[in-house]
Amino acid sequence: MPVEVILTEDVSTLGHAGQVVRVRPGYARNYLIPQGKALLATKGRVRELEHKKRVIEEKIRKEVTGHEAVARSLADIKLEFQVLAGEEGKLFGSVTNADVAARLAEQGIKLDRRKIELHEPIKKLGEYELTIRLHRDVSAPIRVKVVAGE
Repeated sequence: MPVEVILTEDVSTLGHAGQVVRVRPGYARNYLIPQGKALLATKGRVRELEHKKRVIEEKIRKEVTGHEAVARSLADIKLEFQVLAGEEGKLFGSVTNADVAARLAEQGIKLDRRKIELHEPIKKLGEYELTIRLHRDVSAPIRVKVVAGE
């Protein structure tokens, strides 16, 4: 007769953390519960889990609406970098996500540089479109123009 357990961490063969799953009693008693991968699903724990899920969903919903407002303000931004460049348009140095974050901070938008998706530093003149990942569900594009300077 299967028992219900609440997973406390992801188990590849069963499901994700926070899910209530049915497993054989021996598997729960001998492996999942002693390893700390699951808790026995009592009525109180299930009710508590559902309450925590509602609280987390509300918090995420508020975060997403705040990030969407920031994304709308970022959509209009165009950044221009003047850097030293060689004859073929190759830069002496590069433009990194830290440079982009610093330039955004000058305009009053403070972002962590890790949120700016730049797979490798910009090393040539030209226009680039970068993505800023504000939240797992919200991202915003910004345009970066790299021109030759003195």
